Amino acid sequence: MVIRKSPAYAILTALICTVVLVFAAPVLTQSQPSGATSPTGTAASTASAEPERLTHRFSRQWLLEHARSLAEQPFELPALDEDNPLNELDYDEYRRISFDPYAAIWARQDRNFTLDLFHPGFLYTTPVNINLVVGGVSRQVLYTTDIFRYEEGISDVQNFDAQGYSGFRVYHPINTLDRFEEFLVFQGASYFRGTAKDQFYGLSARGMAINTARPEGEEFPYFTDFWIERPEVGAEKIVIHALLDSPSTTGAFRFDIRPGDSTVMDVEASLFPREEMTHYGIAPLTSMFMFDDTNRSRYDDYRRAVHDSDGLQIMMQNGEQIWRPLANPRRLQSSSFVSSASSSLKGFGLMQRHNQFEDFNDSEARYDKRTSLWIEPLENWGVGEVVLVEIPTPQEVHDNIVAYWQPEDSLQPGNQYDYRYRMHWGPVGPYELEVGRITDTSRGQSINGDDMVFVIDYAGGDKIPNVITDSDAVEIRVTNSAGTLIDTSGTLVQATGQYRAFIRIDPGRADLMELRVTLHVNDKQWGETWIYRWTQ
Repeated sequence: MVIRKSPAYAILTALICTVVLVFAAPVLTQSQPSGATSPTGTAASTASAEPERLTHRFSRQWLLEHARSLAEQPFELPALDEDNPLNELDYDEYRRISFDPYAAIWARQDRNFTLDLFHPGFLYTTPVNINLVVGGVSRQVLYTTDIFRYEEGISDVQNFDAQGYSGFRVYHPINTLDRFEEFLVFQGASYFRGTAKDQFYGLSARGMAINTARPEGEEFPYFTDFWIERPEVGAEKIVIHALLDSPSTTGAFRFDIRPGDSTVMDVEASLFPREEMTHYGIAPLTSMFMFDDTNRSRYDDYRRAVHDSDGLQIMMQNGEQIWRPLANPRRLQSSSFVSSASSSLKGFGLMQRHNQFEDFNDSEARYDKRTSLWIEPLENWGVGEVVLVEIPTPQEVHDNIVAYWQPEDSLQPGNQYDYRYRMHWGPVGPYELEVGRITDTSRGQSINGDDMVFVIDYAGGDKIPNVITDSDAVEIRVTNSAGTLIDTSGTLVQATGQYRAFIRIDPGRADLMELRVTLHVNDKQWGETWIYRWTQ
């Protein structure tokens, strides 16, 4: 479908830890009615003769019991042998290993999905078990180098066994009926990315976040095993199960995935802690924000903006919608948006609202087509907070934005914790306002140069009663944690039909200000709540 402009994306430790996600060669083949599945599509043996690890009855309940049992054992992450040359592959060498497309799983069957596997090596040195499930029976896909093409100079890596792949990607005729295109990939720790019709890969999701931006350092859980159900002929949905493992917890995940104009994933996540967990994230999202009109002066770049996402959107059950423009701060910062018992969370997401080519002027990366991702809880998640972490980055190859849901209560060993949520990958979220949606945020110095002006644009300003004839039709309310509010004003922009609010403020000696702006018409809030953190 579309390959990210960069070979790398960063994931967090206490400061920042970069992990490269490369969409290089895939891997797999067709399943057989009996026997362990080999990537050449032949049965490795009869079911009665196979080791238990290669074939067994599979169900969601089996995976739950497996994860529960694993949580009672010491954590041990599989890894390639230290002397395996796959560990020494650099990025360019890894890219010179390509998958043979004729080996794709289900490619010669009348199904709406096909699979490739990724080669192990480079940064992906944790062997991942891939299993295919047919008729309730799971069969492991055996590792082989026969389904890869190795360019001159690296063919010797064919002689070393990896005992597993590094991930997989899924294809579907998502844009046209006659062409299968990649729309989903799982590779690296518990990372995965999806996209939708006419969209490009952008931000990523994870199975779980643990100790993100904490002084003790971040812990990265891994999806170590996958079970992929063979879809029925003509099915528009594919089901993927995954086992998550880390020093702190194990987990059993189920993904029901329906690609389309918006690719929708229903997720069931069950966690079994090995130890008490106090800092953890449910449904974590990872993205990149480098610059836009709020910090454009820091970058000498021909492009107008560079980001995979431009804001965090939050919606509460009481109907309030919050828009928090993203920042690339000079120092790592974390923000929290609390949900209470009286106002529970309806959803949150990292969104890319700028979706015109002219917003970026980048013909290669095409940031205007990057996918947004909205998380919708399918049950009441109770009291907690949406956490936003923003990390300084000088380059667009680093993912420096993380957002996740942090429940109020800690997780205790010996218990099972279940979370159900729906992921919407697409150009817009399911709850985007047509009227009152914040479309742009800009910042600059005022004419006298002693204070700043924030400019906020709202869609559908021409729908505000009397706004054309009455300059006082809209009341602008501002709350600032520091500095001095000098003036507010607003106007209808006739050329766009949007309402534009001007916030003039003097930060004084403050090096940080929390700002909150709401618009009110006839004493009722109109549009989204704008929240912003300004730093020197």
